[in-house]
Amino acid sequence: MAVRKLKDGIYSVGAIDWDRRLFDELIPLPDGTSYNAYIVKGEEKTALLDTVDPVKKDELIGNLKSLKVEKIDYIIAHHAEQDHSGAIPDILSLYPEAKVVTNSKCRGFLMDLLHIPEDKFIVVNDGDTLSLGGRTLKFIFTPWVHWPETMVTYLTPDNILFTCDFFGSHYASSDLFVKDKEKVLEDAKRYYAEIMMPFRFQIRKNLEKIKDLKIEVIAPSHGLVYDEPELIIDAYKGWISDEVKNIVLIPYVSMHGSTLRMVNYLIDALIKRGIEVKPFNLTKTDIGELAMALVDAATIVVGTPTVLAGPHPSIVYATYLVGVLRPKTKFISIIGSFGWGGKTVDTLKGLIPTLKAEIIEPLLIKGDPDEEDFNLIGEFADKILLAHKKIGLL
Repeated sequence: MAVRKLKDGIYSVGAIDWDRRLFDELIPLPDGTSYNAYIVKGEEKTALLDTVDPVKKDELIGNLKSLKVEKIDYIIAHHAEQDHSGAIPDILSLYPEAKVVTNSKCRGFLMDLLHIPEDKFIVVNDGDTLSLGGRTLKFIFTPWVHWPETMVTYLTPDNILFTCDFFGSHYASSDLFVKDKEKVLEDAKRYYAEIMMPFRFQIRKNLEKIKDLKIEVIAPSHGLVYDEPELIIDAYKGWISDEVKNIVLIPYVSMHGSTLRMVNYLIDALIKRGIEVKPFNLTKTDIGELAMALVDAATIVVGTPTVLAGPHPSIVYATYLVGVLRPKTKFISIIGSFGWGGKTVDTLKGLIPTLKAEIIEPLLIKGDPDEEDFNLIGEFADKILLAHKKIGLL
């Protein structure tokens, strides 16, 4: 990625990973990602804010050389995860006079993960400042976006907030600033859903910590830079709120067609009742799209056949994911089919103990559904309708 200028003396020097399609061996990346690092030059000192994933260290080093950065005084480490911190040892080798500036908890992580010597650190506290000469860095602790040690940096007088993973998106682009707002917000919502959603209550507190800052630019460590900060801040306010939409999310698997017929009938029944439906066939679904749908859905109905007396393994995984992501969903239930019995309901309930949602009585049907069973599915749809009316969605 070429060096790109945010303002005089402030440059993006990170790297774009156009081809990466999986993050943490778990999260799909349909649009690649970027590892953003920033050089900030003051009248007296120069700071590098974050580094890059180790696989892209040569690009970072090349950008610093092309910018003719002869000295780095401070490396600001917002977060110890290696996609941001992994090249710190290489930068310290090139600029041995540099000090790593971070909080105490992050220092411990970096010593464990990267074996950086303790004497290379300057430890800061929440609200501390560091002068570069004519420019000042203010460090604000924002834990659990998405690790416990994460912090952000506010630069004055430029009024730029460097946010690391906070407000980020996995989006590879040759642009520096946001242009296609709809596309960027889609990727930012996917990023929030997959990474940040379990911490929405902590995010509320962190939004409070920055609300009185005069912010002209938000520069995250993944994705594009926001020169209209309210775009992403307002989006986050909606995502972390308790408000849900009149949506039923149906992740399902069907082996021999019985569960599929139940799901299709339920979809039609809900649509007739004025409810939006988002079905996801888990044999074909991008799990990131499912996570995005979880952000707004009022109800989740899991559709599963019975496999060896329990739910289908793909359903087990999806239900576990729901439990881990802890969406603001208000209602949850199960439909499916079985042959001779089993413990599907008990197994799935055990995977979502942290989800604060009301359980609508599950509907399991023996064998292939007949007319009487379809009537039961209609009654099941009525229960969802009443649930949505109860919370004012209809």
